[in-house]
Formats: sequence, structure tokens, C-alpha cells
Amino acid sequence: MSAPDPFTPNAGQPRWRFTLSHGVVIGSLLLALGLLLAPPAGLPASAALPAALVLVSIGLFATGIIPGHLTALLFFTLATFTGIAPPQVIFGGFAANAFWLIFGGLVLGVAVRSSGLGERLAQRAGELAGAHYPRLIAGVVAIGIVLGFLMPSSVGRAVLLIPLAVALAQRYGFSPGRNGYTGVVLAAAFGTHLPTFAVLPANVPNLVLSGAAETLYGWTPSYGHYLLLHFPILGLLKALVIIVLIVRLYPDRADPPPIAPARRPLSADERRLLWILLSALGLWMTDFLHHLSPAAVAMAAALLVLLPRIGLLPERAFNEINYASLFYVAGIMGIGALVAQSGLGALVARGLLAVLPLQPGQAMQNLISLVAVSAIVGLGTTLPGVPAVMTPLASDMASASGLSLEAVLMSQVLGFSTLLLPYQSAPLVVALALGGVPVAAGVRLALALGAVTLLLLLPLDLLWWRLLGMV
Repeated sequence: MSAPDPFTPNAGQPRWRFTLSHGVVIGSLLLALGLLLAPPAGLPASAALPAALVLVSIGLFATGIIPGHLTALLFFTLATFTGIAPPQVIFGGFAANAFWLIFGGLVLGVAVRSSGLGERLAQRAGELAGAHYPRLIAGVVAIGIVLGFLMPSSVGRAVLLIPLAVALAQRYGFSPGRNGYTGVVLAAAFGTHLPTFAVLPANVPNLVLSGAAETLYGWTPSYGHYLLLHFPILGLLKALVIIVLIVRLYPDRADPPPIAPARRPLSADERRLLWILLSALGLWMTDFLHHLSPAAVAMAAALLVLLPRIGLLPERAFNEINYASLFYVAGIMGIGALVAQSGLGALVARGLLAVLPLQPGQAMQNLISLVAVSAIVGLGTTLPGVPAVMTPLASDMASASGLSLEAVLMSQVLGFSTLLLPYQSAPLVVALALGGVPVAAGVRLALALGAVTLLLLLPLDLLWWRLLGMV
């Protein structure tokens, strides 16, 4: 039988079908064209081109019509050709600490897989979970939350947990593409990131909010008060929702893991890698003492792993790093920086606030409006950009709504913890890339979790605030 003719339509491949993703991309292109040809009133002419480029880039990132690293490259190319921002803004993601923290994590992930340490740790975790898929998912989410209290970097937590989750999935016979594999990786990715928005030092947006509030208003939330305000609903209850959604969206049956062989001593490579990982973890946990950047710690650990003779990986292993995910993250950071530098974020926020029904005496309605604004701004600026855009407006919002400044500031947490699409969060993008899970799987879970959050968790959280006397 002859091979199909590659120039014949549909030869050897499924027939192309128009999907919702194609519609979203076409819609974003048409809207971008409209912004360029007829900028709406209130949009400065200088902001039209940045707005159009951001709109198209977000449409491509959100749908995954083309790979994320190609979308990032398209953004870098168009932004450079048009000169809409200085290079330090467009390519600022490559200089960000988060970028190099991710690089170090990718190197450590390769070492965990190749040394056999990941399989060993997965074996121990499998002995605790047994052959029970929901318990396995719950255990991975619980580990992610515990790490949130120990490590200040969500990217660092993903770097440690995702290789373990991959090894654990494979130990249960879940191959890539199977529901069980996808479910375990998503449990690690979402479990170590979203519930930990309720822990003050655990994620970047929390710290941006705290720092901006202190700088602008002389107000800083305490660790305990922040935890009490957010963790019962946005932490514990959201974690339970994540577990239920993963089990329902990606059902599978866990076969009993293979009988573990007699425990063998740690190899020399495993011992060295374990010491490197424990040292990095210790430095990440105690950054309030030594003030070393988490990125510097990750890069030092990666260097030790790669050094000839001293390290664990051969020279060719450097080529095994997933550089596509690095471009993806740098592109998302570049878009966020462009939105902030061009003033688009503040412009959108002020426009939304101008049409929202903020009225003194309508506390719950006002809070829902403020949460909605934060969530919408997060679609354009990505999550760390929400407090950067919204915090300077907090005083005006408090005056218009009659809410306390603290309530207005804390409403941002409800907004930026309501993630709707994976591209909004660099740690989530990194986790999906490290685990080899398609972005579409993350989109499916994010949309379902976002719907449950908006319809159930946020109303419950606002009721919890009322019990605490916040409103």
C-alpha cells in the first residue's frame, strides 16, 4: 500500500474542523483590526497598537491554536518591528528572576528523572496512596498545599513536585495522554498553586499586593489575619473542589502499583542530588534570613548538577531542557510588562470602574463588582499585574463604594485567585510544560474551576467575610 500523498487534502490526517478556538482567534484579530482603524473614544492613539498586539497574543495564548513558544516569538517579533516599547520592556521576561528560577527547575527536573530519585520517591508515595485514584489525586494536592507553607515560590514548588507527580503517574501505569497521567499532573500543578493564594508569602501576586499597599497606604496584612480571611474557602474548600473536578473530568482506575523491590541503598548520584535538593529547599524556606533570590538558589543548584565530574548529568543533557516553555513564560511576562508600561491596565480598570454600580451601603454588590474588575484585569495583565494595576486605585474605590480600604485591597485576592485560563499564571504554564500535559487540559480544568469559584466559592467567601466583620 502506497503512502498517502502529502499534497492531497486530508491525506493521512483528520479533516480540519472549525472550532470555538478558531472563532476566538478570528474574533481577536477582527477586534484588533478595529482598534487600529477606529480607536474607541477614551483610548489614546498611542495605546491602540499595544492594545491590538496584546489582544491577538492573548487570543493565541488562551486557545493554543499554535504552540505557546511560537506565539511568544510572534509577540517579540511584532513588538520589535513596530517599536511600541523599549527592548527592556518587550524582552524583560528574560531578565526576570522567575525566568531563571524556571530554568533551574527544568535542569533539576531532568536530574530527578535521570538519576532514579524520582522513581524512588514515587514508589514511597505510591505505598501510601494504594490503588485508589481519588486518594492519589487528593494526596498530590495535599503535598502541594503543604509545600505552599514551606516555600515562597510557586514556580519552585512546581519544579520539585511535577517530576515526582510524573514518576508517580508512571508507576501506576498511567502513560502520557491517559486520563490518570493528566489527572496526577494537574493535581500537582493546580494543587500547589491555586489554594496557596490564601497563604500570604506563597505566591508573587500576594507579595506584590502587600508591598504596593505598604508603599502607597502604609498598610500591610499580617500573616495570621490574611490566612484566616482567605484560607478556609480559597484554600481548603478550593482544594477539595480541585480534587473533585479532576476525578470527574479525568476519571481513571489506578491499578495496584508493582510490588516494590527490596529497598536498595541510595546510589551516589541519588545521594548527591538529594543533598542539592534539600539544600535548595532549605535556602528557599529561609529566604527571610539570608535574602538570597530564589532564582539564584535554583541557578546554583542547576550549575552543581551540570558541572563536569562534580555534577550528575552528561553535557548532552543540557539539550534536553524544554526551552519552549522558557520562551512561553518570557512572552507572557513581556505582555504583562507592555500592558503596564503602556497604561492599558489602568485604562481598562478605570473604564470598568466607571460603569460599575459602586454605591455606599451596598457592600456585597460593591465587593462582587471589585472582584469582577480584578478578574477581568488579570486576563490582560496576567495575575501578578492585577495588584500592580488595582492597588493605586484602591483609595478611589474605597471612597466610591463606602468600603474600608482593607476590604477593597483584600478583594483583589478574590480576583487574582480566580484563574480562568492557564496563560494568566507563569507557574501553571511551567507546571504543565514540565509534566508534558497539553494546555487544552489545563484550560478545561481552569474553566470548570473558575465557574465553580464564581458561582459557589466567592459567595461563600463573602459570607465568611461578613461573619468576620469585614463587611
